[in-house]
Amino acid sequence: MLKNATGTHNLNTPPKRTPLFSRLGVFLLTVGMLMAFFISQLLGVYIAGKLVLPAAKNSTMADIFFFGSNDGTVVSLSIIIGCVLLIAISLLVIRVRGGDSRQYLALKPFSFAVGMGLLGLLLIFMIGSQALTYLLDKSPLLFVDPLYQSVSSVWLLIFAMVIVAPIYEELIFRGLLWSAIAEQFTSSTYSKHRGAIVASVVTSLIFAVIHVQYGIYEISTIVVLALIFCYARIKSGSLLLPILLHIVNNGAAMWQYIAQTA
Repeated sequence: MLKNATGTHNLNTPPKRTPLFSRLGVFLLTVGMLMAFFISQLLGVYIAGKLVLPAAKNSTMADIFFFGSNDGTVVSLSIIIGCVLLIAISLLVIRVRGGDSRQYLALKPFSFAVGMGLLGLLLIFMIGSQALTYLLDKSPLLFVDPLYQSVSSVWLLIFAMVIVAPIYEELIFRGLLWSAIAEQFTSSTYSKHRGAIVASVVTSLIFAVIHVQYGIYEISTIVVLALIFCYARIKSGSLLLPILLHIVNNGAAMWQYIAQTA
């Protein structure tokens, strides 16, 4: 029987969804996915190095990692290999926990108006960041030099760094980990907002720190960039928008690098 407005039940009230992970589970998931992130990169370099490096058959594992990590072709292939592995792991984890991957990762369309608004915000950030980088005389893409000079095809490097890397990075940080942290706060509307904020701050800090190839200044800008991606996830309710914005950001950075190098 339905109860009135003063009752405890209402057909219009959606059932409370049980979090897919416990708080301990979120901690273990975060640690596990970070380990998977780095291991997949190392495994990708090793596999690609074995396939690409001319002296790989007679080289030690340490040699493959050393020379492979500075070879553009090896690194590009390792990014693609790592992407496949991390997507598979993420989907498997969600399935084992009994979740719906499409829903949990927010893989759904987003509003065009929201997309254009967030694209405008990203462009403002990119312009401001570029101006500050110029004033401080920073060169954040120096690590790309040996990769660009040694890659067999520049289009392979562009594909890996501009398209592939944003996909699996967003899947992990604004997808799996963001949802796992945010869902710990589901008791009220206030808690949901708090969950979104906590998830955004935590995942953005972790996302910035794992970019070990950068200095303090670059890591600071990555934190802000990651927060923009999180805001895009919140505002649109979709992971596809952060992925698209990440691709735009990486594409602009790569275009600028190539334009300066040519």
